[in-house]
Amino acid sequence: MIDKLEENTAVIVVDVQGDFTFDRNGSLAVEGTDNTYLDRVDSETRRLKALGYPVFATQDWHPENHMSFFSNHENKTPFDTIDVDGRPQVLWPPHCIQGTQNARVILDDTLFEAVVRKGMDPKYDSYSGFFDDGGKATGLADLLREKGIKKLIIYGLTTDYCAKFTALDARRLGFEVVLITELCRGVANETTRAALKEMAAAGVSFI
Repeated sequence: MIDKLEENTAVIVVDVQGDFTFDRNGSLAVEGTDNTYLDRVDSETRRLKALGYPVFATQDWHPENHMSFFSNHENKTPFDTIDVDGRPQVLWPPHCIQGTQNARVILDDTLFEAVVRKGMDPKYDSYSGFFDDGGKATGLADLLREKGIKKLIIYGLTTDYCAKFTALDARRLGFEVVLITELCRGVANETTRAALKEMAAAGVSFI
């Protein structure tokens, strides 16, 4: 448990949004995202905030015509994989559509220094909180550097996609990264195990 404030360290809460949770009947609900999970995330985020950590959130914020939605491709079903410019793309159920109730971050907005939106370009997915698949920056890195942040505490949804890619990009950008695994949930066991190995190899630490 993190029980004291560390200098130059911030918290990033990744995509804790209604469409990813069973508690809110989300269109892409992840196993284990019931009210108990959300209460734990809320409690820990408030505790870290009270210790003095600046807290940021990332938020999927997709247009209706986003390329990652299976419904925008003929004869495709949820979780099919297609090739997009030489990279694999999982096709998801429509989720986190701009302006909808389940696109909202579930936690209290006043906890956050900023909520950084991603996935707004219909041509590119954006698992990472730092860049979309086209390489366009979200602005999160600039916000962190303006505050002199060198270390990140990351948790949220999901271990094998958005939390993973946010952590990996943070490492590439030179941040020290700690992932709180108990406050993450994964889409699938196999990809979650692989994600943890990949993050460890990149120098991510785990609590």
